[in-house]
Amino acid sequence: MISKLVPPHIAAIEPYPPGKPIEELERELGIVGSIKLASNENPLGPSPKALQAIEEKLETLHRYPDGSGYYLRNRIAEKFGVPMDGVVLGNGSNEIIELVIRTFVQPGLEVIVPNPSFLVYQLSVQCVGGSLVFVPLRDLMIDLEGILKAITEKTRLIFINNPNNPTGTVLPRKNFEAFLEQVPKDVLVVVDEAYIEFADPNGTFLGFDYLDRRGPWVVVTRTFSKAYGLAGLRVGYGVMDPAVADYLHRVRQPFNVSTPAQAAALAALDDEAFLEKSRTLVREQLPWLYQQVQEMGLDFQPTQANFFLIRMPVEAKVVYQAMLQEGVIVRAMNSYGLPRHIRINVGTPQENERFIRTLRKVLKDLGLQQGSA
Repeated sequence: MISKLVPPHIAAIEPYPPGKPIEELERELGIVGSIKLASNENPLGPSPKALQAIEEKLETLHRYPDGSGYYLRNRIAEKFGVPMDGVVLGNGSNEIIELVIRTFVQPGLEVIVPNPSFLVYQLSVQCVGGSLVFVPLRDLMIDLEGILKAITEKTRLIFINNPNNPTGTVLPRKNFEAFLEQVPKDVLVVVDEAYIEFADPNGTFLGFDYLDRRGPWVVVTRTFSKAYGLAGLRVGYGVMDPAVADYLHRVRQPFNVSTPAQAAALAALDDEAFLEKSRTLVREQLPWLYQQVQEMGLDFQPTQANFFLIRMPVEAKVVYQAMLQEGVIVRAMNSYGLPRHIRINVGTPQENERFIRTLRKVLKDLGLQQGSA
């Protein structure tokens, strides 16, 4: 049997449950006109400048990509004031996370992960046989004091997702700075900023500000999948001390980011008008969504990202399945240890109105009086 050939730490992995694709839903149920609010994608689509950049590169697809990603790395360095030789490109920021883990973690070493947080941390650590140390959130916030108490001589990495997925909460700057002062210098702190473009800069910190300070090594990961609308191209990056980047380059595949992805990301990075339009949509739509959810008597978690949690009066999977029948894809949060919560990202005004209308119908069809949550 093939299972006898698989190492126990691989056999124990539960595959990552992605948001259901629209195409799959419509194929299975024979419906059309579905909407998806399950994967924190940008409902406005990709940056127009990115689309133009992709088109201009199509005739070069018979050539391998620039393995160094020179122009994109150089622009990231210029835009954010970070060293170019500390920038590593990835097939989404997921790959940067995996590269850090593969480079610095081996069996017997520990990685501290807030719980719940992005599931890829857990899966990637399991893949290399490392030991996971989960620190529960406190009031849906990352518990920095709890993380400090969990550090041992075997700790190699600490993941800080800011804003945190799935809660959308952020850490105040002073709290993070006090935390860094107490982390041992031989521990890497990975700050995952996949949603940082949506956060209020006055209410939190930016990982880039801590790259060159004395103390623990800090690695910052970002993505073009969310605010920049390039999820389908899979392109992200990490910024870190050049000494750390040198080791990640030894581990990564030589052509890990495609030519269209590099071109699109480079163009999107300077499309400030599109980025601001994406932020404005989220800022304007969230208060309306909050109000509608409150009117249904449902509890929710305010967010600093483009998604938020809503607590259901029944198991979230029940609501999830009922919403699918209506052509609306949301995310049931069972895999995150939140069996009574769904998570939705902000859509267009039309999509948001349909979500609220459908949720009201589903709760009514399930015989749940609004206000009983």
